[in-house]
Amino acid sequence: MSLFDAFRYDGKRVLVVGGATGMGAAAAELALDAGAEVVVMDFAEVKLPGAKAIHVNLGDKDSIDKAVDECGGPVHALMACAGVADGTPNIEKINFGGHRHLIQRMLDGGMIPRGSAIGFISSAAGLGWEASWDQVKEYLDTPDFDSASAWAIEHGWADYFHSKQAICGYVAREAFGLLKQGIRINAICPGPTDTPLAQANAEMWLGFGADFREETGIDASSPLEQAYPLVFLCSDAAAAISGQTLISDVGYVASGVTESYPPAAAAAGFLLGRM
Repeated sequence: MSLFDAFRYDGKRVLVVGGATGMGAAAAELALDAGAEVVVMDFAEVKLPGAKAIHVNLGDKDSIDKAVDECGGPVHALMACAGVADGTPNIEKINFGGHRHLIQRMLDGGMIPRGSAIGFISSAAGLGWEASWDQVKEYLDTPDFDSASAWAIEHGWADYFHSKQAICGYVAREAFGLLKQGIRINAICPGPTDTPLAQANAEMWLGFGADFREETGIDASSPLEQAYPLVFLCSDAAAAISGQTLISDVGYVASGVTESYPPAAAAAGFLLGRM
């Protein structure tokens, strides 16, 4: 035993939802390397050797229920990584509602024990959730999978931007209640990251902040570089952290807020809901 063992996952069971590609795949591989038993749920084929693969369609409630039953418990770290871009049918279900339903099913089934953690992948698009709290709260107050989808469609929130705002608000609001059950919840908010999803939307997703990266001499993040903070937040080493969305953008938003990099100021203000 050593103090550093708190960063490891020996004896833990980890569920990565959306772990077939991109950041989710990197998180699954990292958790496996840290000693965990890893289960990966995804619509796409899971290719990670040593991980149990379960097919799931987050846009379909019955598929989620079946996947949860197949997984069972305990789940000591649940990493909610699945996400799709605008234009994808059922985006509001896949990016938010499906994750929320899956988590609730596991909580109701006693599959997430005390001492466990939940970690989401959000986005810079979700950072301004506080400025929209009245609507975010109304969205979160929907009682179930179908009503959440209906609300999002009715209010024009069935898109990438608002699904990520819902995630950030959900993480903040659920922290207290979950902590009473001994469970922590956090999220990461990645900057531009070189994933298959980003490549499919390269002009917008990888073009964002390109000037900042050029001036600082860095590249877009790799999936593994984003997996590191996510896996940390779900480890025992992060025991004092809950209800937080960690901005893992290598300083772009901070540089905009402080105007140490003035070209980022307008984007940072918009993303934070200050404009």
